[in-house]
Amino acid sequence: MRPEALVAAALALLLAGLVRADAREHAAHFAHPNATVDPPLLFEPPAPGSYELPPISWVEDHMLVAEDGGPAPLPGLGSAQVGVVSFIYRGCGDASGCPLALAVLRRLDRELAKWPELAAQVRLATVSFDPEHDTPERMSELRELMQPRGDWRFLTAASERALRPVMQDFGQDAVRLATAEGEPSALLRHVLKVFLVDGTGAVRNVYSAGFLDWRILLNDIRTVQAAR
Repeated sequence: MRPEALVAAALALLLAGLVRADAREHAAHFAHPNATVDPPLLFEPPAPGSYELPPISWVEDHMLVAEDGGPAPLPGLGSAQVGVVSFIYRGCGDASGCPLALAVLRRLDRELAKWPELAAQVRLATVSFDPEHDTPERMSELRELMQPRGDWRFLTAASERALRPVMQDFGQDAVRLATAEGEPSALLRHVLKVFLVDGTGAVRNVYSAGFLDWRILLNDIRTVQAAR
């Protein structure tokens, strides 16, 4: 199966709630975005605002390319905003990788729509680290697939060279794998990371597969906004 078909199938399974895997290996099983029952959390998070999320690091604003081909800043937040930034590539066929990140952000987008005042202060950003293949047109296709209800941006870069400072700033890895003949393949090796960033550019949390859950993200977003 081609990587493109594989990622489409994996994402469809995640969004339909049909992927059932051990939580330690694949983070969690996510039900359909409109479902009322979610899988149990790996831990019970404290009440929003009852804990602190001190800055882990800081990131600068970087100019990338939006799905319409125009310039778009990342994270590009206002002082009162908070952002959730996820790096993916559309050729990823690992159900516990990029498709999981897309499914979680899609669910978060749906839940934020129930909190209009909070949603107005939150921006989601899905950034491709494979600009050679993930053109603005392909990111636009991804946007149509996700059907965002809030401020969710789908970004790429003009080239891998243009993207490199962004990856370094966030501490996101991505290494292109080689074919059996030693030629660059369409596959990338990377660690799944999702970043919570505030309006000052401070990274307040980083989520990997084991703790990537829309409920934890929403909890932390509310905590950061409460502290502000």
